[in-house]
Amino acid sequence: MVESETIKTAGDLTDLIWIDLQSPSLREIEEVENYFGVNIPTRMQQEEIESSSRFIEKDDYIIANSIFLQKTDENQYLSAHVSFVLRDELLITYHEGEVRAFDECVKKISINHKPFSTGNKIFLSLLEIRVDFDADFIECISKQITIIGRSLTAENGTHEELLREITAYQESAMMIRQNIIDKQRVMSLMIKNMDFTEEEKERLGILSKDIDSLVDHTNFLFERLEYLQNTFLGLVNTDQNKIIKIFTLISVIIMPPTFIASLYGMNFRFMPELNWKIGYPLTLLLMIGSSYGTWLFFKRHKWL
Repeated sequence: MVESETIKTAGDLTDLIWIDLQSPSLREIEEVENYFGVNIPTRMQQEEIESSSRFIEKDDYIIANSIFLQKTDENQYLSAHVSFVLRDELLITYHEGEVRAFDECVKKISINHKPFSTGNKIFLSLLEIRVDFDADFIECISKQITIIGRSLTAENGTHEELLREITAYQESAMMIRQNIIDKQRVMSLMIKNMDFTEEEKERLGILSKDIDSLVDHTNFLFERLEYLQNTFLGLVNTDQNKIIKIFTLISVIIMPPTFIASLYGMNFRFMPELNWKIGYPLTLLLMIGSSYGTWLFFKRHKWL
């Protein structure tokens, strides 16, 4: 990999196998394009989703655009668009900002450069490292989903923040799935249109199986999150039904004393009870007794 300000100052490039353009200037991109006779995709071309834009085959080189997922310190997931240009034994990569998979690959090369003798092998290593990171992301989300599931069964498990967490993990799982399927599509096009050695084909086969497995895992994550969301909404409905039930029972319990109070609140001239000395306390006892009788009736029928 070249770490130099310009191609002209890099010296002998005969044995060069990897050029990594990280947040390059327009001048640096033009120098690489002119020196090696290739076209580096623009940012707009990187983000296009058509198959014809994800994989471009030229006469003497190919271009593959992919998405590498990045995890921030705030546990948020961001998509980093990466372009791979493969020409003979040379690999040219272009991306904005730091990408963890690239840093990890550089570390491996510095420890032992023998497994990275060609641009193709470096390209495969970058994909393998990226797939391992995706698997770690899926494992992390799976653990968080388990925690959310336990929270749902706990007391006060239907608080609003829990629903926000479920929605956030649904979005993260969607981004991971999109990221993995993009690699799956790029790999299938690479296999069809590139000549690989037997060793590289074997690595591609293993990588393809790993990606298929990750797709299945992300589908399972969606099912778990959808189940949790439905469970959450079911618990919310249950809580609401309990509240409505309580208000209904209270309304029914206070109906008899309300009826008694309204009866003796009538302004009729001839009401015998108005002249009773014990009329007022008797009426209070009657109101309390009717409420208690209604409550006892509900209790015996297990409606409370």
